[in-house]
Amino acid sequence: MSDQPSPDPMRRNAERQLGRLTRARQAGFLGLLVTGGTAGLLLCVPLVGGAYLGRWLDSLSAGYSVRWTVNLILLGLAVGVGNVVWFFRSHGR
Repeated sequence: MSDQPSPDPMRRNAERQLGRLTRARQAGFLGLLVTGGTAGLLLCVPLVGGAYLGRWLDSLSAGYSVRWTVNLILLGLAVGVGNVVWFFRSHGR
């Protein structure tokens, strides 16, 4: 048995994903596709999630309203842009 405690599963998973990203970047065009796809998902998932949640909240109120939809789309856009900026800053070369 080793004296060093084993890292928690989240840390091992993050290290494994970082290794995959590093290898994908070194793969040339395929690495570019992986990085671009990851950035696209980081941007689109909060945006689409905000749109669906906003539409659902608007459907609960009487009459025609898009207040929640517009506001949550804008919030999702802000969160998505923040995700992409964080991604490129933390995984930059």
